[in-house]
Amino acid sequence: MRAIIIGAGIAGLAAALRLSQIGWDSLIIERAPTRRSGGYGVTFGGIGYDAAERMGILPALLQRAFITEELVYHKPGGERRFTLTRETIAATMGPRTMNILRGDLETVLYDNVRNSAEIRFGTTITAVDQDTRAVHATLSDGTVEHADLLIGADGLHSATRALVFGPEEDYLLDLEHRVAVYMLDQRPAAIAPGTTGTLSSRGRTVAVISAGDGRNVAFFGYRTARGARGDDPATVLPQVYGDLGWVIPEVLAGMARTDSVYFDTISQVVAPQWSRGRVVLLGDAAWCVTLFAGYGSALAVGGADRLGAELERHGGDIGAALAAWETALRPEVDKKQKLGRRVKGVYAPANSLLLWLTQLPLRMAALPPVRRYMTRRFIKG
Repeated sequence: MRAIIIGAGIAGLAAALRLSQIGWDSLIIERAPTRRSGGYGVTFGGIGYDAAERMGILPALLQRAFITEELVYHKPGGERRFTLTRETIAATMGPRTMNILRGDLETVLYDNVRNSAEIRFGTTITAVDQDTRAVHATLSDGTVEHADLLIGADGLHSATRALVFGPEEDYLLDLEHRVAVYMLDQRPAAIAPGTTGTLSSRGRTVAVISAGDGRNVAFFGYRTARGARGDDPATVLPQVYGDLGWVIPEVLAGMARTDSVYFDTISQVVAPQWSRGRVVLLGDAAWCVTLFAGYGSALAVGGADRLGAELERHGGDIGAALAAWETALRPEVDKKQKLGRRVKGVYAPANSLLLWLTQLPLRMAALPPVRRYMTRRFIKG
């Protein structure tokens, strides 16, 4: 059996790994000319953690996981509001959970599939045709590839989804925020090693995340109602954040020295079905719960693992396997999407009262009696 996988991100690589474990061959098509690195840090747990353990990659992921010694919440001028310690952060995360960069998660998956799957970079899908026996993908390099299954794992702006399911605007739900993420070439002196510093002010959130091995990530998220538009983050971000002090000017200056900047709207994909015939969507192309829910990477890996299990269980019956997979996975996805829509209003609070209310649970967690209780309850059992 053979699969064509569109997208060499977390979902696509996880699918290739899981399919190789059940004896399938895979061809991975990736639009980017080379592998991407970096990305923002994610909390990886739940069904993703369980899937990684079953797929045999958990030890490698744990080696790349990073630990935040302190999470410091700042005022717009840089003064500290309050701090969460390493122990408190661990208690709020719970067991069988880790913090890891998206790029590091991709690297582990890539290292496990590069010798078992063909990966074709700098290539896109331009047309899809299918019949009862196979699916046929026309690619931008002029070739036509044939397979038993086509997996669209090409992200929020999925070309596969547009070709097979319909135009993007029919599926995207705009949550009225934008995000920018990039790697910093040096850590701001005001932020201690191993520390993540963050502040929120009038519909804007910014963080500098220490991601291990001396790496640091700049993260910006803001409500698009603030009015700054455009596709150039070098122009937009200074307009949105230019009045803030602390390390913001230093971090914005670092954008000119980074290799790449991820800059996009925060949107969910709401699709009534994830498969049509021999074509199935996976990961953000199918559901994109957004960083508000904080579960996208876990769903991508967990969804790929479950897809492989159903394909193995149903043998050559692709339709039955895809139906069973969606039935099993959709309740988890629906729950996380509802969470993402529910918390969007508190992600970058629009005023000081809402900011205080949203940070109150974290302030409580920072109090020694509460922290000791959470440690006993969630870490020591």
